[in-house]
Amino acid sequence: MWLWLLIASVPIKPNTHWRSETQAGLRGFPIRSLVFPRTPLSPAPWRVRNLFSVFPSHVTVCKTLSIRFLLINKLSVKPPRPAARRRLQWAWASPVVTAALLLFLLLLTAASAAAPPPPPAGAGRKEAVTSPHGAVAADDWRCSRVGRDALREGGTAVDAAVATALCLGVVSPASSGVGGGAFMLVRLADGTSVVYDSRETAPLAASKDMYGGNETLKARGALSIGVPGEIAGLYEAWKRHGKLPWKRLVLPAARLARAFRITPYLRMQMEATRDGILAHEAIRRLYAPGGELLAAGEVCRNPRLARMLRAVARHGPGVFYGGAVGERLVKDVREAGGILTMEDLKRYQVKVRRPLTENVMDLEVVTMPPPSAGGAGMLLVLNILAQYGLPSGFAGSLGIHRLIESLKHYVAVKMNLGDPDFVNDSEVVSDMMSPKFAAELKKTIYDNMTFDPKHYGGRWNILPDHGTSHLSIVDSERNAVSMTSTVNSYFGSLIVSPSTGILLNNEMDDFSMPANTTTISLPPAPANFVSPLKRPLSSMTPTVIVKDGKLLASFGASGGTYIPAATIEVFLNHFVKNMDPLASVMAPRVYHLLIPNVVQYENWTTVTGDHFELDAATRADLQRRGHVLKPLAGGSIAQLVVHNVEGRGDLTAVSDPRKGGVPAGY
Repeated sequence: MWLWLLIASVPIKPNTHWRSETQAGLRGFPIRSLVFPRTPLSPAPWRVRNLFSVFPSHVTVCKTLSIRFLLINKLSVKPPRPAARRRLQWAWASPVVTAALLLFLLLLTAASAAAPPPPPAGAGRKEAVTSPHGAVAADDWRCSRVGRDALREGGTAVDAAVATALCLGVVSPASSGVGGGAFMLVRLADGTSVVYDSRETAPLAASKDMYGGNETLKARGALSIGVPGEIAGLYEAWKRHGKLPWKRLVLPAARLARAFRITPYLRMQMEATRDGILAHEAIRRLYAPGGELLAAGEVCRNPRLARMLRAVARHGPGVFYGGAVGERLVKDVREAGGILTMEDLKRYQVKVRRPLTENVMDLEVVTMPPPSAGGAGMLLVLNILAQYGLPSGFAGSLGIHRLIESLKHYVAVKMNLGDPDFVNDSEVVSDMMSPKFAAELKKTIYDNMTFDPKHYGGRWNILPDHGTSHLSIVDSERNAVSMTSTVNSYFGSLIVSPSTGILLNNEMDDFSMPANTTTISLPPAPANFVSPLKRPLSSMTPTVIVKDGKLLASFGASGGTYIPAATIEVFLNHFVKNMDPLASVMAPRVYHLLIPNVVQYENWTTVTGDHFELDAATRADLQRRGHVLKPLAGGSIAQLVVHNVEGRGDLTAVSDPRKGGVPAGY
């Protein structure tokens, strides 16, 4: 403040001419409008605003000081009338002015040298928020706020997850919804961890040979529909861990279903599925009501879905799995050629499972067990990389090469897994979690080269899975939820139940199908063949990190087959490279699916305008090691909530800008 007092006390004399740029007179007089006329000591008019252009780092400081009031006090100048249009000029009275001004500039220059460093890259972006009490990171800002509001009202992380997931199913229907399924990992503040598996199941009438080798029937349409599990899973978790009324958590999604605006990312998904949407009447009425796809910003209305959700809010999941809603849903699916029955809905069961837990780098990694391959895959890759010594063993392009080779080993192993209620895969899971097994695999990785798929020992044809939605939540008690939900491909089966507004999944496409094999193809995986009531293999990887009994993070990703790699890379960025939460999510990613033997690297500009691309130097180093590279305009979308236990104990939530999500907290 004394700097400004120095300038204000310089002996100057006001002229009689005024110029006011506002109707409020000098009280609202902007600093930039003070004009110094030409004098012998001032060869050209000089405006105060030029000072800001010379010292941009001090603009904020300058604007916070009430210079205009200091001038009034020191000069005893009466402010003009509001209507005055005269000009205020100042005449230099003494060389003291020049000396004072030079001293002022020197002091400013010295202050700039001692100024604090600039904020980290990405600071101030809406995709990251730090909050003291609770935080929600979801794919859509509306749903993050719905979850945040539940937390603010005293709800638990599970309460918020129910509200957020149902919201996402409405405004992001290409990725998830009540016509699909989910995995929810809950880690309570008392240290208890539990998984709620509401993955879709094969109908009772399904069989291993039901498609007769026709992949098209399995991929889309009524025969691709599995028994939906999301509502049952949300309700089961809420019964055990919720505080707020069930109705309170469901109604926000019902209100949105009546009318919501299309986001740019949803519009992109609609465009990618244009032919399928236009070819099916019920879904066309929702997303192309006039014959053309709705544009971003236009309003989508699904009143029947809103009515269905209100019924679930009032009566609970029974109306879906054994009541009027279920009856209408089954009728619509069967009229479309499906095999879903009321008995399928009545017999649906949520599986409550123990998560996989392994210590890596003195961190406790808590993640998803089968029927997901993602959790075991994450532990396998981290155990391999740990053999190199972290963080030094994951430095530079060599670290990326080692990650890629580890991912190839994971993909080679994963098709040995399946639904644990139908397949005994405990030995495979044990190996994937074993540091000893990881050490053996490390011996097959060479730092100077890569290999063809046979080197990694895969026995079965690798089946890709598709898109999803992920949310991460931590509440004021530090209970955490990491949940991934799905309808599988964009817009699932493309079948919308006309009477309920529910978009049905195509999760049957995630099962393997018997087929004739050739010398150039691997056979399908028997562990993943269709069977009534069976759950298909998944890649979803909801994860929580704990250290010394304290929650550190809840995170995960959406994006089908790409999910494990993205989840692993976010972990490595934050916990190995010590990148801040936003940078950990925004760093460009690489993927490898083993077959084809190609490294897919991000190279795309997203709906937010952000461009993601692996740097050229790393790409060149990977090519020198023999990798074939292919740019990917897409991939996986991650959400992350970090508990800042070494700081103030607050929460930093990040929603991946790749999908346009925004977190919320309080």
